[in-house]
Order: sequence, then C-alpha cells, then structure tokens
Amino acid sequence: MNPTNATRRHVAQYRRVAKEMQSGAVRRTDACDDARQSSRGPVDEGDRVLTIRNLSVEIRRGGRLVRPVSGVSLALARGETLGIVGETGSGKSMTGLAVMGMLPAGGRVTGGSIDFAGRELVGLPAARYRALRGNEIAMVFQDSMTALNPTRRIGEQVAEPVRLHHGASRKAARERAEELLALVGIPRPAERMEDYPHQLSGGMRQRVMIATALVCEPKVVIADEPTTALDVTIQAEILDLLDDLRSRLGMSMILITHDMGVIARHSDRVAVMYAGQVAETGPTAALFDRTRHRYTHALLSSIPSLTHDRGAELFSIPGAPPDLTVAQAGCPFAPRCDAAGDRCRTERPVPSREPGGHTHACWHPLPEPAAGARLGPVVAPSAAVARPRGGSGPGDGNDVAPRLRVVDLRREYPVGGAGPFGRRRTVKAVSGVSFEVAAGETFGLVGESGCGKSSLGRMLVALDRPTSGEVVFEGESVTGRGSRALGPRRAQLQMMFQDSNASLDPRMRIAAILREPLAIQGAGTRAQRAARARELLQDMGLPAGALERYPHELSGGQRQRVGLARALALEPKVLVADEPVSALDVSVRSQVLNLMSRVQAERGLSSVVISHDLAVVRYLADRVGVMYLGKLVEIGTTEEVYGAAAHPYTAGLLAAVPEAHPGAPGSRAAGARVRGELPSPVDPPSGCRFRTRCALATDRCAAQEPPLSVVGGTHRVACHHPLRPPHTTPSAPRGSHHHGSGESQREGWSA
Repeated sequence: MNPTNATRRHVAQYRRVAKEMQSGAVRRTDACDDARQSSRGPVDEGDRVLTIRNLSVEIRRGGRLVRPVSGVSLALARGETLGIVGETGSGKSMTGLAVMGMLPAGGRVTGGSIDFAGRELVGLPAARYRALRGNEIAMVFQDSMTALNPTRRIGEQVAEPVRLHHGASRKAARERAEELLALVGIPRPAERMEDYPHQLSGGMRQRVMIATALVCEPKVVIADEPTTALDVTIQAEILDLLDDLRSRLGMSMILITHDMGVIARHSDRVAVMYAGQVAETGPTAALFDRTRHRYTHALLSSIPSLTHDRGAELFSIPGAPPDLTVAQAGCPFAPRCDAAGDRCRTERPVPSREPGGHTHACWHPLPEPAAGARLGPVVAPSAAVARPRGGSGPGDGNDVAPRLRVVDLRREYPVGGAGPFGRRRTVKAVSGVSFEVAAGETFGLVGESGCGKSSLGRMLVALDRPTSGEVVFEGESVTGRGSRALGPRRAQLQMMFQDSNASLDPRMRIAAILREPLAIQGAGTRAQRAARARELLQDMGLPAGALERYPHELSGGQRQRVGLARALALEPKVLVADEPVSALDVSVRSQVLNLMSRVQAERGLSSVVISHDLAVVRYLADRVGVMYLGKLVEIGTTEEVYGAAAHPYTAGLLAAVPEAHPGAPGSRAAGARVRGELPSPVDPPSGCRFRTRCALATDRCAAQEPPLSVVGGTHRVACHHPLRPPHTTPSAPRGSHHHGSGESQREGWSA
C-alpha cells in the first residue's frame, strides 16, 4: 500500500474514533468494568500476540553484575491488558525494555525467548528492531518531561514516527499528528502543536506521549508507570483514555505499575513480580479474590485505603528486597516471609498452575478462601492498640490558642510578558487561605498539582514570603522576617521535602547532613551533635552504619527517613511534610507513614501534611483542607470531609481514587470524577474557580464567589450548590474570620 494512502486511511480511522469518543459513545461504563472483572482464562497459543519464555537479563557495570530479570515467562493476548506489578527493583520495567530492545548500556538478554506475532526478537538485528520499535511495538515512558525532547515542538515529535516508518510527507504526517492530539484529548491541537514540552502541564505531556506511541497504530503498547507523577484525577483520565483507545483500535497493552488499585481497575490479567521473577499471575478478579502467594497478599495489605482504621498502624512488609548482584538460592521472598521454612531458603519454588490460568510460585501458598469470601489483609502486630491522635481543631470546644494560625495568606508570582493595557501578569498561587492548627494536631492539605499546596507550605515555614496576609506561630507573626530576625523561632518551623534525593546534599555523608542544622544553630558541642545524629538515626529505624554512607547509597525509603530525621534534629514544634511518600513503593510507604504517625504522637508535633494522595492524608490527618486553584473550598475533620464530602470537587477527588480490588464500588464511580484540565492560575475563572469543571455550575457561580460557610460541626464548604445542605444557623466557630463577612455568609446560602 502506498504510504500516503495508508496515512490517509489511519487519519480517517482516528477521526472516526475521536468523534465517537467526544460524543461519549465509547466512554467506559460500569458494564465495561464488570466485563473486565470477569475471570479470563489462560491465553491460547493462537490468540497470543506476545510470548515471553524463561527470559533472563544481565547488566554489567564496572565490576558489578546485576540480574534484574531471571526466568520470566508471560503471555499477552490480542486486545488484552496485562498488568505487571511489584516493588521497585522487581524487574517490571526491565522486562518491558527487553521487549523493546532498549536495555541500558551493559545490558543483554542471557537466556529465553521473546516471540512477537511469530517473530523472535532476541538476537534481532538492530536495523530490523528499529523498524519494529515505535511502529508495531510502542512504549509510553514514565517521565514525560525527560522522554520528550525539550528543544523540539510537540507537533514535530508526534509526527516523526509517521515519517520514519510510513514514509509520509511532512504535510500528511502533520495532519496525522494533529488528529492524534485531538484523539487523546488535547484542546486546540493545532495550536498545541507549536508548543514545547515545558509549556504543557504534566497531564498534557502524558497525553502527548500516548499520541506519539499510538501514531503508527502499533499492535502492542507498553505503558511503564504512565501516571505515577500525576494527580488522582488526571491519572483516572489517562488510564481510561488508554483503555478506550486499546479497545477501539484493537491493541494489546502491558501496564507496568506499583499501584494495585490501578491494576484492579485497568487490567484483564496480572503478573506480580518480585526480585526479577514472576511470583503469581492470573486473571485480575481471580488473583485479587483468591490470592495464593504470600508476597502478593503482603503487597495488598500494605496499601492505605479510604476505609482503613485510622487508629491502627498500617501493615508493612519487613526487611527489604534482595540484592540482585548476588545469585539467589531458594525463594527470593523467604527472608521477608513469616511462613518460610528450610525448603524455601534452599530450593526455588516450582510454579503451580490452578484452573483458570492462576499460577503461583510458593512452597507454602495461602489457603483457598471459602466460597464467596475473600482473604483478609495481613494485620500489623500493633493494630489492636489505638494510635494516639493529635490535638483538637478550632471550633470544637477547645479554648487553647492554636499553635499555628494562617490569616488570609496570598502569594503571587510575576510571569514574563505583560497582559492587556500593559498590566503585569502574575501567577495567583495562593489566594486568601486561612486556617488554624492546634498543638499536636495534623492538618492535611489535598488537591491537584498547581492548586498552591506547596507554595503555601513554603510560606508556613518562612522559606517564602507571602504577597499579603500572615502566618502566626504561637501568637507571634513570622511573616516577612528573615532567619536572623526570627532567631530561635526559625528552628521551630521545619519542612520535610518531597524529593529526598534532591534535598539531601550528594557530597555529604548522612552524619554530616544530620549534624548540619545543629551546627548552624550552634546547638551543643561537636560530640553532642554526633550523639544527636546517632540518636536520630536510631529513632528512624536505620542502622548505625548508614551514618557513613552518601545519599545515593541508600534506598528511597531510607533517604526519606533521613529527610525526616534532619527535619526533627532541632526539636521543632511545626513540621510541614510536602508529598512525603509520593515517590515510594507501597510497602515502603506504609513504613514511613507509620513512622511519621509515631513521631507525631511521641513529640506532640503540629503537622501540615501536603499530598494529592487522599488515602495518605486520611490516615495521617485529624482535619483536612481541600485546595483548588489557590483557595480552600472545603475544610473539616477527616471524618466530616471523607464521610460526607460537601463540595463537588472533593467528591470528584474521592471518586477517582482507585480501590485495590476490582469489585470495589469506589473504583467504578466514574460519573462523579473531575474532568478536564486545571484552569490557568494566571487568569482564574470569575466567581467560583471550579465552575468550568463542575456539572452543577450555574450563572450565579460565574458571577459570585462562594464564601466558606458551615454545613455542620466544624465542616465548612465554599459552594453555591453543596452536596450537603447548609447548617440552619451558620454561626461561625472560633477562627472563622477568614470566611467572609457575616453578610456574605448569610447571602451565600440564600438560593
């Protein structure tokens, strides 16, 4: 077929699919989800598009030999989504890179076979692999910012595969690229084609990555952690988009992730990997209902959920994954398994196949649950002991003055170029936020990226100065004062940063990192500072030998513990934790969350936890504030906000949280989700800022900004059409000076 004619045919097909998607004809429904959740049997030989048999990979770097993949066997059927899940270092991404022929320098396939549609890929010449890669097998990479070329426009990058593989003209390739951008939900695709990657949001860049992967209509798409760094709302949209496109375009997909909730909703079959091997595999519903491998069960038990008992510790898998530079004898999970015996430590388990294609490699599998029942999660040893909670929030009858008070805080950043009439344009990051935090209380801030959470957090600890408003710590304003002026107060306000790898100096050993804040404040002698560093490390559960290591020699979870230890070195009274576990595996995440909760209770800290992970905030926080585009739209106790959300935005965030079981109602509440992109903070919408994405919006929402008003107890919401009826007598509790005037509050509920 003529390349130009082929391109035209593809464009016509994508136009048709895009039109159907925009009309809602292919929107996933509960019926689609139910069909996915039905048990799917083993993949027949004739139905396979990709077959991996006994694959082994080695990477040699200097004198070290790493074995990231050891004897992996998987099969992918036509039109199927295979989910691969496991902790970091389990071999998930390396398996995908081996299929793509993109192993890192020093890496090679040392054994096994990769059969793609009847063609053997192991040993395939480089030229033939290049013709296949991006054309018949494509990959959506984890980090869109590094995967996209920052020096080239979006349109050029999406069109490039069509020109290389189909020989299309520049004009035809550009037309195809524009159609693909429209298909993946990029607004005004003709304009966006002229943008550079840094001009797009994270969700938009990920859509561009998907468009680039699909532009040649591949048979197999490998999505490697496609939504790890995205908000829960954007994550849900991206994954639903991949599902729709896979179904409509007849593709097969491998979905690589460490999020069991994503796997539960979006995969037909699941492979659980550990230490480079497949521990368990089978149909999604069967694997979640009848988990047999103890690692799979432990992984599921480590997930903080919206229904977890907040008074109980999270279960965490003891120990750490094995060192893959050392040859493994027996079951690699044996050192972390409470059921391991002598056979587990000396003999590698043989995969056991059950009816329906459910396979596990475990010498002591979990028993089959009774008919109609599911195996319960592993319970933390201390789960029966009630976890001490922090102090009370304002307005609940507690007359003690708050430790931290935020009053009408605003922060605007100037951006390049002038607006109409020569006015200086500014990013309105934080727009009039007020709340209070009591002694010993944890206040959670949730919201999408770009809503102002991190900007607010930096102002709380005096790392950034507000444009207006003030932060009051123990009755004294800390706004606009430098470190010298703050004196001892400065040490009482500390921050735990999101990226521990970037926040720890790579040239300093851990001991020096922990001693540094003490030395800056002139606290103690050299010997006392060294003793304090050892004490902090012990409190964080790290070995004493870690003091002499550099940050890169520690795991992600260990670095995050060091970040927490450094923040606690000066015995602060207020700790701001900005996305403290977003980059961690689920098992390591539960360890860090338990540690943070214990430290909070023991030291009487007041904490502000910033996260877009609603389950994490629910576990840690006593009260919660929901931010949207620089404003608080809902605030209340954790039980009030999570139990009966009053703002449509909050309800949309909760509906988008993927539950770690295919049959969980919350994992299918697609109708309540927040759709579309966050508006620009340079020019936010008039009236209610959420109205452009709200199904309940009316003309009043565009004309009048809703004030925060009481819906019951300490629960307040800024919405003209709340999901809960307002309190009949909205008398403001203590600290409600930021809710607007009494007149505006009364008028706000008059409709």
